[in-house]
Amino acid sequence: MPRVTHTSSRIRAIYDRLAPRYDRREALVEWLLRGYRRKLLRRARGRVLEVGIGTGRNLPYYPPGCRITGIDLSPEMLRIAERRAAQLGRDVTLLPMDAEELSFPAGAFDTVVSSFTLCTVVDPIRALSEMARVTAPGGRILLLEHGRSPHLWLSRLLDRIAPYQIAKYGCHPNRNVLALVQAADLVVLKSERRLLGVLHLIWARPQTFPTAIRNLQL
Repeated sequence: MPRVTHTSSRIRAIYDRLAPRYDRREALVEWLLRGYRRKLLRRARGRVLEVGIGTGRNLPYYPPGCRITGIDLSPEMLRIAERRAAQLGRDVTLLPMDAEELSFPAGAFDTVVSSFTLCTVVDPIRALSEMARVTAPGGRILLLEHGRSPHLWLSRLLDRIAPYQIAKYGCHPNRNVLALVQAADLVVLKSERRLLGVLHLIWARPQTFPTAIRNLQL
């Protein structure tokens, strides 16, 4: 299959088209992931930005008191997230926005969350750098992502299916998630891998925090 290069507008079009059936298509996967979402998001506090909120599948797992802003490229995905927020009784601000060009001031959020977003953004290092920029001193970045496995056979399989996934969904299943986080100058506080190493749970902070914050205990 020829290599496909997507732009943000192409990614938007893909997920606008997928939005009406997205949750049904992902139902089994979502059942497997619910515990990981809960584990990661229980650390969310204060002013929360969720980058790539999609249909709002993280919304049931945020602790009470979180003031959530969610952004996504796809207006159609945001419409579904709005309905989910209403059903849950969550007061959520939802905005169409590119993860690589966040229109928030530096330090605007106590917690920044991304789940299964780094696989589809055009420039994941730029998106991570933007997440770091809008994280307040003492805040944290919570990532639930999928990517390369430490098992060679599985990573080879991901490499083989990558052209199809990229062309159809804009999804790069074989990105090295931890390497991207480190390349964006984030400090990894804690990292876990599950499901044969494909699933990454990462707790991080921006590089520029004071030394005292570096000893933050999760």
